Amino acid sequence: MRRLTAPLLRCTLLLGLLLTSVSCGEPEKGKVTIMVPWSGTEFKAFYAVVKAFERDHPRIDVEPQVTRALTQQLDAAVAADAQPDLAVLPSVGAIAKYRKDKALLKLDVDTDAYVQPFRELGMDGGDVYAVPVKADVKSLIWYDARTTARPPESWTARRSGSYRWCLGLESGPTSGWPGADWIADILLSDAGAATYTAWASGDREWDKGPVKAAWTAWADLVAHTLKKAATLNFREAANSKAMKGCSLSHGALSAMPFQSSHVRNGQYTYVPSSRDALEVSADFIGRFTRNRSADEFIRYLASTEAQRTWVNEPGFALSADEKVTEYDNTTQGRIAGILRSSRYTLCFSAADAMDPDVSAAFYRAVMDYANGRKPAPLLAALDKVQKELGYSSPQSPQPPEPLCSKPTPR
Repeated sequence: MRRLTAPLLRCTLLLGLLLTSVSCGEPEKGKVTIMVPWSGTEFKAFYAVVKAFERDHPRIDVEPQVTRALTQQLDAAVAADAQPDLAVLPSVGAIAKYRKDKALLKLDVDTDAYVQPFRELGMDGGDVYAVPVKADVKSLIWYDARTTARPPESWTARRSGSYRWCLGLESGPTSGWPGADWIADILLSDAGAATYTAWASGDREWDKGPVKAAWTAWADLVAHTLKKAATLNFREAANSKAMKGCSLSHGALSAMPFQSSHVRNGQYTYVPSSRDALEVSADFIGRFTRNRSADEFIRYLASTEAQRTWVNEPGFALSADEKVTEYDNTTQGRIAGILRSSRYTLCFSAADAMDPDVSAAFYRAVMDYANGRKPAPLLAALDKVQKELGYSSPQSPQPPEPLCSKPTPR
């Protein structure tokens, strides 16, 4: 029995060594962590792009880290030197902040296919630090074509009408942003791109002039629905019983609760909020580590191939890549065409271009107003925050260039 066991043991050891040598010869799989704020259909669309990348790159696994409090969690991770490889940066103000802190690393990504104003917003001195992978047009007025007549195409005419607006302001840590976007949109339409840019740069007072006028105009528009808006999620407003009787909604298609089929068949449709200038935004992705696999993934996300996949998944994403022109949903495709059209001046979201502390104070002021506070002290407080952060004319910080521009394909 002992004679049989010894050869068997030697064979077992030999087999183990052979298996070990084979496994040691295989390259270790790379892993990419990416922090994202998306949920629901927006996340499903992104994850479809992730799976497409992993199929083409079988030696790389992508690990999304989903959080509603992205800015706070990313700040904490960077401070603890535990940052993800990649992260969504929801504003150009955040890009500037992380670049200034030397947390954000340069990218080897070609952005030539992106139209203005998206192409250079993530750049500094010709170097690319963040890529806009998902775009939006925020200056849209939505209505149900079966029950509501086409609204007029100016804020002046809308203010004189008897419209009831759908409004939800709740959005977790960034609650209030739908109101901030709306106020910015009115300012852009009524006062023009130059005033809008000056305001975003901190060179306009909040409690007087065109900024105060825009806030007052918004307050008059939503006076009948404001009390219920503070606790109502922005995606639920158009279909909520709390907003019963509302007929118009303001914002990007991706912020609406519509089913794809209802948009495709024209049941829910839109008019641009202005004939001249529209507010747009983007979700950027930046790199925080030197992980080579992360380099490969971010190059893929910025590619025309990935962008084409993304926009035709659920979630109504738009692409600022001029080569992405085919959308399965025709309404979504028409909105995307605005990003390539020379008809409008496109201005990047003002709140996104502000110092993150100013935009956060702006959102809080919107919520405080919805909860019954008077606007005058809120606007005075915003002036104080702006001043304390060093905003003062003529040395006020300049917003990213170009904040406003006509779309200019290369």
